[in-house]
Amino acid sequence: MKKLQQMTVALAATLALAAHADINVGVTVSATGPAASLGIPEKNTVALMPTTLGGQKVNYIVLDDASDTTTAVANTRKLITESKVDLIIGSTVTPNSLAMIDAVSESGTPMISMAASARIVEPLDAKKKWVFKTPQNDIMMALAIVTHMVDNGIKTAGFIGFADAYGEGWWGEFNKIAAAKKLNIVASERYNRTDTSVTGQVLKLVAAKPDAILIAGSGTPAALPQKALKERGYAGKIYQTHGVANNDFLRVGGKDVEGTLLPSGPVLVAAQLPADHPVKKSAQDYIAKYEAAHGKGSVSTFGGHAWDAGLLLAAAAPEALKKAQPGTPAFRAALRDALENVKNLAGAHGVFNMSAGDHLGLDQRARVMVQIENGTWKLIK
Repeated sequence: MKKLQQMTVALAATLALAAHADINVGVTVSATGPAASLGIPEKNTVALMPTTLGGQKVNYIVLDDASDTTTAVANTRKLITESKVDLIIGSTVTPNSLAMIDAVSESGTPMISMAASARIVEPLDAKKKWVFKTPQNDIMMALAIVTHMVDNGIKTAGFIGFADAYGEGWWGEFNKIAAAKKLNIVASERYNRTDTSVTGQVLKLVAAKPDAILIAGSGTPAALPQKALKERGYAGKIYQTHGVANNDFLRVGGKDVEGTLLPSGPVLVAAQLPADHPVKKSAQDYIAKYEAAHGKGSVSTFGGHAWDAGLLLAAAAPEALKKAQPGTPAFRAALRDALENVKNLAGAHGVFNMSAGDHLGLDQRARVMVQIENGTWKLIK
């Protein structure tokens, strides 16, 4: 009888400990390196995320992957094996996020990426069923760009993008939509994120005389081709992707990026949105929290992607807690299932409706067209 009582007490203690287990969230961001202008606001945003969910304490373990793919994978494995995290948020850029998929799928750990390429979540297979993301897909933004080009009489276009998964993803979508819209692409070039000169590529673009040029880069390295184009006297329209939607790009680009056209998440111009826009309130809520911590005008769309990852976690965690306790494979699986069932969640960038076939869950409400005017972002109505 005494032994039975001891076992009962031990079991009760174990259950009590499990009931109060913390939710551990691992985060890997590119806070240094070429993508630092994207990763820093994401890191800052993680500090604003809730510290309790469903009555459970939440710990965020944040590591810097320095914009490096190998480091991102090492961080992911360390967070899973040493910190025993229930969820991974990261990374900042597409190549890192793609490289992390094996690690999270092998361990059965859900992951929410803050990088843009649709390849991160498509096609949904046994590995990618563990992966979700918050940024808009390239195809959604490419469609906005090509539609704007065609509607404004542009007949020919040039392209220059990163020589990595981000640039190639954009090339694929831009090329496909341009063909459907009968927009003729007359030149296509690539460059590396760490390049300091793109003179050769720009000379070829200018020689092709396109009506407009799309630069498919992200962060401050995306300013390099635009500056070179301006130096060579290119007078056509210049488009960028949503990968430049932060103030560091404006700072580095200066007068050379005036007039740039790009698609963006609504958070970039939240104050200019009509009152009935479904994202206006949620976007302004994020802006208010971020600016309270970092000053007026400090918000970027990239921090918004991290914020939306936090909102998805906040929506899913209480549901997962009904089925299992943190720190267990069952909880990680329940969290994955709950993320897949998030509905009508208004975030900083759009309204999320996840499903078994869609691990992004955004629609056309998640993008607007903007123009850089007098060093600021202006909504194109």
